[in-house]
Amino acid sequence: MDLERELAGIMAPERVLSRWIDRIAYANDASVYRLVPRVVVQPESIGEVQALFRVSRAHRVPLTFRAAGTSLSGQGVTDGILAVVSRHWRRLEVLEEGRKVHFQPGVIGGAVNRHLREYGAKIGPDPASIDACMMGGILANNSSGMCCGVLLNAYHTLDSISFVLPDGLAIDTAQPGAAAKLEREAPRLAAGLLDLKARIEANDALRERIRSKYEMKNTMGYSLNAFLDYSEPLDILAHLLIGSEGTLGFIAEAVLETVPDYPLKYTGLLFFTDVPRACAAIAALRDSGARALELMDRASLRSIEEQPDVPARIRELPPSAAALLVEYQCRTEEELEQHASACRELLPSLPLMEQPSFTRDLVEQAALWRVRKGLIPSVGAMRRRGTSCIIEDVAFPVERLASGVADLQGLLAEFSYDDAIVFGHAKDGNLHFVLNQAFRNARDADRFDAFMRALADLVATRYGGALKAEHGTGRNMAPFVATEWGADAHRIMRDLKRLIDPDGLLNPGVILNEDPRAHVADLKSLPTVESEVDHCIECGFCERVCPSRDLTLTPRQRIVVRREIARLRALRPDAPRLAELERDFAYDGVETCAADGLCAVPCPVGIDTGALVKLLRRRSRSDASQEIARLVARRLALAESAARMSLRLGRLLRRDLPPAARPTVPATARAGAKAVYLPSCVSRVVGPDERRDRSVIELMVAVSARAGLPLWIPEDSGGHCCGLAFSSKGFHRASAACVNRTVEALWAWSDGGALPIVLDSSPCAHTLKRSGTELLPQNRERIARMRILDSIEFAHDEVLPRCAPRPVGGRVVLHPTCSVRKMNLTGKLLRVAEACAAAAEIPASAGCCGFAGDRGYSHPELTEAAMREEAAEIAASAPDGCYSTSRTCEIGLTRATGRPFRHLWSLLDEATRERHGSAGPGPRAERSPPEAAARSSPRC
Repeated sequence: MDLERELAGIMAPERVLSRWIDRIAYANDASVYRLVPRVVVQPESIGEVQALFRVSRAHRVPLTFRAAGTSLSGQGVTDGILAVVSRHWRRLEVLEEGRKVHFQPGVIGGAVNRHLREYGAKIGPDPASIDACMMGGILANNSSGMCCGVLLNAYHTLDSISFVLPDGLAIDTAQPGAAAKLEREAPRLAAGLLDLKARIEANDALRERIRSKYEMKNTMGYSLNAFLDYSEPLDILAHLLIGSEGTLGFIAEAVLETVPDYPLKYTGLLFFTDVPRACAAIAALRDSGARALELMDRASLRSIEEQPDVPARIRELPPSAAALLVEYQCRTEEELEQHASACRELLPSLPLMEQPSFTRDLVEQAALWRVRKGLIPSVGAMRRRGTSCIIEDVAFPVERLASGVADLQGLLAEFSYDDAIVFGHAKDGNLHFVLNQAFRNARDADRFDAFMRALADLVATRYGGALKAEHGTGRNMAPFVATEWGADAHRIMRDLKRLIDPDGLLNPGVILNEDPRAHVADLKSLPTVESEVDHCIECGFCERVCPSRDLTLTPRQRIVVRREIARLRALRPDAPRLAELERDFAYDGVETCAADGLCAVPCPVGIDTGALVKLLRRRSRSDASQEIARLVARRLALAESAARMSLRLGRLLRRDLPPAARPTVPATARAGAKAVYLPSCVSRVVGPDERRDRSVIELMVAVSARAGLPLWIPEDSGGHCCGLAFSSKGFHRASAACVNRTVEALWAWSDGGALPIVLDSSPCAHTLKRSGTELLPQNRERIARMRILDSIEFAHDEVLPRCAPRPVGGRVVLHPTCSVRKMNLTGKLLRVAEACAAAAEIPASAGCCGFAGDRGYSHPELTEAAMREEAAEIAASAPDGCYSTSRTCEIGLTRATGRPFRHLWSLLDEATRERHGSAGPGPRAERSPPEAAARSSPRC
């Protein structure tokens, strides 16, 4: 308790998290290890970090800094103080026209590249997890990736770094006098670094070993090459921090030099009869200019061969086959043609099973990369319940890669890892393997221990390779650092750790660990939970898109807490901590989840944690409440009338409520209609924000008519709904009743699918398209035969080709809803807006708005937290107009940003009709009255 009080004295108490649910939520990272922190803190300044170091020393409590927690080797867990820097360390600045980039550790790597894209640049490290991992981890692990090699990692592209050492010394190497400051304020440290350098240089064998080790990918132990590459103490220290996995100091900021982001690519998938033949082709392909060479063994290919878009040829490959995914990347057409020509000349000399086809088509290239990137999720999804998905990486000398792969496969078979796969960055001799392992008892742990020892002997001793190529040493390889490096290098590393962290309190047990069985200590079990999320491998890829990530829990943390609840229920159902967890989870896990399902998009295993939350909400509903909701669904037209009346009355008391929609819709005709238009229930209930605005229903009817695509709104369309409003709240009976009744009506209205069906709300379109599990068999067949179009698809595919939109003045901002992203319509949304405005853009930070239908009214803190970054970005850009494709999201976006968000078809309407005296899509010139619209001449 004294520790918590002291921590609350150095930072805001709400950033000191000591509840059991908070501690459990952060007890796991993406590895197989679990340590429950004593307390979780969220520092926001260097001063607070320095204070944390003081508290850690005073209480003799370990301190670990953590960013995204995507580390695969156990670097991000502790039983001491866990300092989470993902929430308050997100500053990012592009420097020198994209030649450099300045960032803090809480910035996601993919976000850095998105900001650099307009300059034709990116950062050198390119880990597969770049859209989830943060820059703090990229630097701390010296991450690399598919094209990074050994020369473009953070170590070699580092320009400057700002850090805090365990004694509290803070230095920014970019500041004048930084080197003198280190020698003045830490003379013992400066002298000690030079002494270690002298010891290495005096040891010829060690010096040569260091040089040879860093000719291949290697993140095992500390970056000893810093002692040979640099002569000044500050330069040595700065580069030792890279790859130190948070064990030497806290990285507060850094500047990296960028590398070219090649816009042109030439990609192909090559098949070989076996791994040795594939490996024999690597050198020639590399020398021809290939920047990516990804090796996949037959087990890898087998794990994904049944997935959509995977080439059918893969299913026909023989048992010993292997493949190389080859990609050339260039800046100019001339350069690309040179590489393509060299490739074509080379191919006949390679031992290929068949002549490959290369492509420059972006869609085809993406499909080929999905083959490679789908390997880890495929194995994770197939793992047996209760097992952990373990992902390791090693490096062999490239010239011995073929035999290394064979021996590694043999080792996996020897230990009965029958579902394991082997793949990797062949150009660098870097192999990954994925296996599934249970840790239910001592026998399971002993099996894993024996395998790891055999692996260390194989890779480090027999092949002279690296036991860690890019994932960092972590807890799982710390006992084997001496095995790989030898006694002299290991001694240097131990002396380095003592020199900088004499108390041994900074992330202890990571990189160096005196326990020979540390890799089988603190292993996490995975209790069986709901099938909706049981396949979660706890990688954390989902967290960046979660609207509640800065408020309560993320999808990964919701699953982690569910697993802890399951564990406690099995051990002791009356445990006080179980009751505490269940009580806190009601708000943190259920009430503040938007249940938008966006987390399934980046998830390697495709898990929709929103489905879990809907299930939990459903379980909380009584039979009586379910039946009442079903009755409401059956009389939805009456409920809509009541809702409109409630809005009219409610606005007398709360001006933040939207106005009610008109009770009638525009008159349309069945004869000659090109599509059936089903206005969403929200569009039928909630009107536009301003009286002079036209509803989206009026806009879609008018614009479609201009395009020669008259829409028909069935006279009895009122009362029909996709069911989302019910399912999101856990009323599954009502949802099923709604969607089945609606599909039956759509089938009749569309003449058995002869006419397409258009919806104005993207969430409704997505719900209908994915409604199969709630439909009766006959309705499943019907919906499969109907063409259901979101308003974005209809605008892009049907209206624009028949129109000549005149772009209105000004620049507009778009917010793609979660459903738009899940339907892969973001590109079409942008293209429609670009055709209708002088300029259009999507904020880099755009995500889920967190309004979630009406949850933004009951839990406004969710929308506020979800929109914080996007609202700031929109305010800074000062657009002339803002648009989306969901009325409820538009309400939430307007509330969060203070700028009116309107439906995309409002913009389409303006651009397809003559306008009189309007300066652009700003708030004061956004609309003409309906009467003026009727008089305006058509643009289509």
